[in-house]
Amino acid sequence: MHIVFVPCFDFSCRFLVTCWAFLSSLYVVNDFRCRASRVKLLSDAERATGGVLREFLEKYGKVLDPDKEVKRLGQMHKESAKAIVEDYELPMTAEEYSLAVMPIYQQRWSQAQELPGVNRLIQHLHKHGVPLGLASNSIKRHIGTKISHQPGWKELFSVIIGGDEVSHGKPSPDIFLEAARRLGFDASSCLVIEDSPVGVRAAKDAGTTVVAVPSLQNQAERYSIANYVLRSLLEFQPELWGLPPFEDWIQNALPIEPLYAKGLIREAVAQNSSVILSIDSDNGSYDTLPDQISGIFFGWAKLQIQGIFKMVAAVSWDFSTGFSRRIIKPFILGEINNFIMEPLQLVFVGYVRKLFDEETVLDADIPTKEDASIAWNALDLPDFGKDAAEFSYKT
Repeated sequence: MHIVFVPCFDFSCRFLVTCWAFLSSLYVVNDFRCRASRVKLLSDAERATGGVLREFLEKYGKVLDPDKEVKRLGQMHKESAKAIVEDYELPMTAEEYSLAVMPIYQQRWSQAQELPGVNRLIQHLHKHGVPLGLASNSIKRHIGTKISHQPGWKELFSVIIGGDEVSHGKPSPDIFLEAARRLGFDASSCLVIEDSPVGVRAAKDAGTTVVAVPSLQNQAERYSIANYVLRSLLEFQPELWGLPPFEDWIQNALPIEPLYAKGLIREAVAQNSSVILSIDSDNGSYDTLPDQISGIFFGWAKLQIQGIFKMVAAVSWDFSTGFSRRIIKPFILGEINNFIMEPLQLVFVGYVRKLFDEETVLDADIPTKEDASIAWNALDLPDFGKDAAEFSYKT
């Protein structure tokens, strides 16, 4: 996993340290004098490379076991390669497996996109003179390759540490301790933002305070030792950790890089001046939405027959059935006809807020009237206009 140490400044002295992994992570630091805190940078590298192991195993007549792979999340490559060869009884050594599979991973790293909130955060910290360092269980040269696909990122990090530069990778605390040492801070004054259970454990054992942004949505108990849990980096508030606050909100709305989903309308129910849509995602796709996305979003809905409408939506996960289900509950801000199974595209261009602890995406009054009002007004502004919505993205 990639983790970032960011030494934060409190008043005149604040730093942020960041560490990086297969998904990215960020590390933050803060204190009156100079205290470290760790924030996790997250990219969708795992989504971009998600099919590599499955395809590789199929060549040898093996079937991928998701439960085993979840437990490997955040491991060093050498450890996971050895375990994969043993678990699937592959006819090769761990070294031979690495030589065969790594070029396939490398081809797909270029497809990975930063998760919502990541680029915003590191650019914000850099703008305010917050030094960034990068540390990861990945081999150091692989870290360089991965971040080379994100324009400008390499120049933002003053320290980059790979798992091959410490004696033990996560869940050992070595990589966090070394990152703090190179940046000149004591790990006990660091705040860590992490997405993997092994990373959370490593950070806690290093003596840091930990904020988790779970990549395993249905395994909340594995993050219970974290001091605080976010569902998305869009929820991160720098001022809570003594960092300069964001200044990019526009009339209570945050511009984001467009996110996309599509499906078929299963049902349309009128509610006041809005229409709640039930979407058949089996005939569409939520695949482009990162797992670490939750909250109230807004943008544009394109119905194949009826045209383009303003839209606000609650987006999150539902675990009530014992299974993980991605839920998108869009409200069309206007009147439409109930064309069952009409193709629908959603383009999210803005973010309003997180879902509070007492709220769920399935609540009848979520999104609220206030959420809809914020979305309606924001969508009249150039930053959120139809020009920001590329409906040709997935047709």
